[in-house]
Amino acid sequence: MFLKKIIQALTKNEKVVIFIAIGIFFISGILWLGNFFNKNTVAVPVGSSKYTEGIVGQPKFINPVISNTDTDRDLSQLIYADLTDLIDHYTVSNDGKTWDVFLKDGLLWSDNKPLNSDDVVFTVETIQDPEANSPLFSTWQGIVVSRISELELEFNLRNPYSFFLSNLKNLEIIPKHIFSTIPSANLKLSNYNLEPISSGPYKYVNYALRRDGFITEYNFETNPNYAGKKPFINQISIKFFQGTNELIDAFNSRNIDGFGNLNPKDIDKIKISNKITELRMPRYYAIFFNQNSNDALKDISVREALNLATDKNKLVSEIFNGKADVVNQPIMPSVEGYDGQIGSEQFSLDAASTLLDKGGWLINSSTGIREKKIGKSVVTLDLQMIVPQIQFLSDAADIIQNDWQKIGVKLSLIKLDPNDITQEIIKTRNYQMLMFGNILGNDPDIFSFWHSSERFYPGLNLALFQDNKADTLIETIRQESDAGKRLGEIEDLQKEIDSQKPAVFLFSPYYLYVSVKNLSGLDNKTLVTPSDRFKNISEWYLQTTRVFK
Repeated sequence: MFLKKIIQALTKNEKVVIFIAIGIFFISGILWLGNFFNKNTVAVPVGSSKYTEGIVGQPKFINPVISNTDTDRDLSQLIYADLTDLIDHYTVSNDGKTWDVFLKDGLLWSDNKPLNSDDVVFTVETIQDPEANSPLFSTWQGIVVSRISELELEFNLRNPYSFFLSNLKNLEIIPKHIFSTIPSANLKLSNYNLEPISSGPYKYVNYALRRDGFITEYNFETNPNYAGKKPFINQISIKFFQGTNELIDAFNSRNIDGFGNLNPKDIDKIKISNKITELRMPRYYAIFFNQNSNDALKDISVREALNLATDKNKLVSEIFNGKADVVNQPIMPSVEGYDGQIGSEQFSLDAASTLLDKGGWLINSSTGIREKKIGKSVVTLDLQMIVPQIQFLSDAADIIQNDWQKIGVKLSLIKLDPNDITQEIIKTRNYQMLMFGNILGNDPDIFSFWHSSERFYPGLNLALFQDNKADTLIETIRQESDAGKRLGEIEDLQKEIDSQKPAVFLFSPYYLYVSVKNLSGLDNKTLVTPSDRFKNISEWYLQTTRVFK
């Protein structure tokens, strides 16, 4: 009553002032509480129901021992744990040749059968069996694995290998109790390749099949027996499409929540609100010189001039809309020991022309092509390059062809199906120059690509590079356990390869992942292969809540 009398005694203007003051007080209080809450709390991920990704392709073998396509590797990454997920601890002998690995106790497959050292030994021995035709075969040659007990096993290496931990990180274990009764040569016939038993973060639920045999969808749910961190997203669905345009239409129609390997030139086709995550991969594309095939390519001044006449920044800008990195050497920025100053000469047609002039390569006034007399023969800079029929490589080759012509080099492009290049051209090393890509690991082990022993098939030394100093450094780096010494050796190796100019290193495209805006957990990751986006699937989340610090 007393308060009511006071209010009635106030004038209209006084009432307005008081009510405004009360409003300001309440608003200020709310803002203060909100500010206090934000300063003293932090956003943390919480569980959510489902995420759907789209993929172009079809699964065949969801089995990491025999998977040889990106689609199969993607699904294997969801289903199978790698060995480091299962390890409690490990020890390494003083000579670096013996690794004792101890598994976590109580490991189970998704069918509740025990997972132990027998499964690990079985996996490695299956990979090593030529009848299995595993793409991992070469990685595990010369390694003997032995069961010590249910939880302990031993790896014995012929020579110490500084980066063997990467082998363990990339070894996904398959169940012995499922596959041991199947001859290695018949592994691909097993139904368990499409209905896998899981040790990873997710387990198989079902898949949908059209009447024509096209698999349209796979469904997974969290695996309660997974030894690692439980995912925030309870269900993962993978939908399959026949082409990129169909995939993009599905995203625009909100039938999927995300997809990977977006072409930078397709970004404008994304019509709905989205998030594009740029992920680096330790891969590069280069023009590899086969010096044995052409006398001109044996001349270091020619190889240096072709490097100077290649505008890598223009390639990155025009072909990838800036979504790629310029590459100058075979060690990538994400790898230990990378030196960005090595091989970083700037594009200059004038400098390239001057270098060729000094080397005696003069322009023939009638043909416009440079030539030089070597011995009794006149050698012309009329060169050929094999190029895979992949759009961004074809576009890059056209730009390079035009620029090289400006310095008096005629470049003929032979564009072939990538499978034909792999099966015929690379196998026979029948090329003068080859535009191709190398996929590295996260370690500075470039043996397969640059050691002289890998010059011929099935080796991957596409430049047929042969250098005794480089060979010694490559071998030493693989065995050097002292990180400080190894860094110096890696620097020397980069300089040695650069001094020979065995290739024109070009670019490293980003892996672009497009998703709904609220997907988090994928940022700032480096992928070795596209399927590695799922290596941290347990960190992906769609929702957060705030908790006090």
